[in-house]
Amino acid sequence: MKRSWLARHPVGFMALYSIFYLSVFHYLEANVPLRSILVHCRLDDLIPFCKYAVIPYFAWFAWIPFTLFYLLWKAPREDFWRLCLPLFSGMTIALACYAVLPTALDLRPYWVPGSDIFARVVRFLYRTDTATNVCPSIHVFNSVTLLLAYYRSRIFDAPRRRWMRPAAAVLCVSIVCSTVLLKQHSCIDVALGALLALALDSAFTALERSQLPQVRRA
Repeated sequence: MKRSWLARHPVGFMALYSIFYLSVFHYLEANVPLRSILVHCRLDDLIPFCKYAVIPYFAWFAWIPFTLFYLLWKAPREDFWRLCLPLFSGMTIALACYAVLPTALDLRPYWVPGSDIFARVVRFLYRTDTATNVCPSIHVFNSVTLLLAYYRSRIFDAPRRRWMRPAAAVLCVSIVCSTVLLKQHSCIDVALGALLALALDSAFTALERSQLPQVRRA
């Protein structure tokens, strides 16, 4: 049976989706509705601002492609698609949420003092990333989805790779915490991002199990 273009060109598929995602995200950022829903809960006010959280926050941008390419090259192709499809599906759902129900935050400090690298990076982040399109948090959704992939794929059962699972768990928790410590997200965004990841993981797991009898009969 001839495989589809998608199956034969996983890197091309990732590149095309990246172009789609970035284009839609930047369009939504540039066309923020005047009446966005402010996301806030009392727990947000109890969490202090921490400029050092930019380290795990920006690590997210490297962790996603690293994990995707690592699974693509080292793991069975099924493991790659099992991460890629729910990951991109959830990001698309998040974009749809931003378009249908625009959300925003009013949690950022008025000014981030200091001339050190951390303060400068936070100020750069605030200038380039508006406090809109926040719920659910894509940072949190992606981090939880990636973590689930580390614990699902059997290649991380190997002794030389086993350390990558707890390392991924620490990185995931650090990224999730960074979103609220930098006042980039509300705890509500975090909760809904994690729930979206778990819901899609359950849905794809159920889909896999439903297809097993068909594969065995074939």
